[in-house]
Amino acid sequence: MNPSEKSNSINTENGNDINQIKDDNLNLSDKDNQTSLEDDRYVFGWGQYSEITNGRFAMIGFAAIILIEIISKKSFLDWAGIIH
Repeated sequence: MNPSEKSNSINTENGNDINQIKDDNLNLSDKDNQTSLEDDRYVFGWGQYSEITNGRFAMIGFAAIILIEIISKKSFLDWAGIIH
């Protein structure tokens, strides 16, 4: 066997190993995706979904307060009548 044939056989063997590793990684990522989809489902009480939703509404509220202050040129507390 000449050196080029020998290197091809080694590359073929390594290629099969690499393909097997890639297949294993793809299967692991499918399991991880399934787990993350299960975590995103709504459950009653304190959960990841509830915290994410609460955070999103807080960001919307904060942006609304900033817009009110920009448009009215008053602080939000003064605009709302909390501080006179």
